Amino acid sequence: MSFSTVMSAAIEGLHVEPVHVEADISNGLPVFHMVGYLSAEVKEASERVRTAVRNSGIQIPAKKIIINLAPATVRKRGASFDLPIALSLLSALGELTAERLKNTVVVGEMSLDGRVREVKGILPIVAEAKKMGCDRCILPKGNAPEGALTEGIQIIGVESLRQAVEYLKGETRILPESGSQWEMYANPPTGTVDFSDIQGQESVKRAVEVAVSGGHNLLLIGPPGSGKSMIAQRIPTILPSPSHAESLEITKIYSVLGLVDKERPLITGRPFRSVHHTVTKSALAGGGLIPSPGEISLAHGGVLFLDELAEFKKSVLEVLRQPLEERKIHINRAHGNYVFPSNFMLAAAMNPCPCGNFPDFSRCSCTPWQMQQYLSRVSQPFLDRIDICMEVPRIQYEEIRENIRQETSADIRKRVEAARNIQQKRYEGTGVWSNSMLSVGQIEKFCCLGSGEEELMKQAFTALSLTARTYHKILKVARTIADMEGGGEIGMPHLKEAIGYRTVDKKYWGR
Repeated sequence: MSFSTVMSAAIEGLHVEPVHVEADISNGLPVFHMVGYLSAEVKEASERVRTAVRNSGIQIPAKKIIINLAPATVRKRGASFDLPIALSLLSALGELTAERLKNTVVVGEMSLDGRVREVKGILPIVAEAKKMGCDRCILPKGNAPEGALTEGIQIIGVESLRQAVEYLKGETRILPESGSQWEMYANPPTGTVDFSDIQGQESVKRAVEVAVSGGHNLLLIGPPGSGKSMIAQRIPTILPSPSHAESLEITKIYSVLGLVDKERPLITGRPFRSVHHTVTKSALAGGGLIPSPGEISLAHGGVLFLDELAEFKKSVLEVLRQPLEERKIHINRAHGNYVFPSNFMLAAAMNPCPCGNFPDFSRCSCTPWQMQQYLSRVSQPFLDRIDICMEVPRIQYEEIRENIRQETSADIRKRVEAARNIQQKRYEGTGVWSNSMLSVGQIEKFCCLGSGEEELMKQAFTALSLTARTYHKILKVARTIADMEGGGEIGMPHLKEAIGYRTVDKKYWGR
């Protein structure tokens, strides 16, 4: 009788669960049986593995073979267990020594001819292997550059089962995948959009700069063709570049869904997810029988853009309320609870009425009832989570044709980074890195008002019928505007501008 075990891993949501692939060979009725709470695709691995081993030139004896994937309480899914099952089986047969597989995590799908195919979720698996103290990971060759993003662990990329066996026997040498230097990916490919493309709309560009400087949520309201979507699509170009740790965190989410670029596995730019209004709740928040991240989590660290906001189902928009406050989303299932990150900036755009021409009554043909029905698709609790609401006017011919040089995204980004640096220094050690993340207690500490500002805020609170949440949103935005001017105390001009960003929603929803 022979026994062997090989370490692998399973992904539950974004969490990685270590899995021990055990193989036992004994005398008895010839059978190849697999146990361990397996999904249908994992059960099918028995046929893939047997055929791949045979086509690699290794004969499996007619014995009783039992494969167990432990722990049995974790559901195993996908085809990533093919390679560890094969190596565990060969080790139990005596083709490999257990010592060579010690402290090694193995992941990979196999084709029938023994070639090793790429799988999803490599980056979080390798990161977890390093945490567990493993020395080495054996991965599909195509996944090796992604695995090498994790420093401090050896990455061996193999193209076939035969190559993996020869490497473990010491018959062939495979150089570990060289760790990808951060500098290689630090500058993402230059995009084709820039703020210099936008003529006019200076007040709107100012509002966007304020929103990005403090990480605030933004709603743009205006007629069709006024540039709402065009402006929103350029928001990522003025966001500060993510740190190395942030890039790895973002890449892990994309890795689990198999969305990592093979040429540039590390995502060094800010994500921009533009969601169509036909999206479902599960696609937006994440879900399914076994939940996987949705658009909210794919926008983590970047921007989630909702165009034609009033066309979204009301129930879908309400899903955003909790993630916007908590910056993470909880999904509960009978077999477990899942937590996905959702620290993103929300940018939304919509028309002011069904025809889009309000308040131009020479063009607008909507009745008050039609406007009320249209605007009611966006609830007040959802609006309360918007920090800045800005009206985008119809652009004039003279603005389109003027030859004035517009500010580039690089120019604006420098100012945004300066404001963000002030915030990071102020909140160092608190877990907060932008004004939008301030808690109520922190607002009282960092957003102090003078007597004149306090009186103005009192008047605005009454006149605009503000809620406690919108009151705090105004203070956060005022704090950001002050930071854009050097980080001093909140003054009257800062507070007036912040209040002005809350008057537009009252113009439409307060009618």
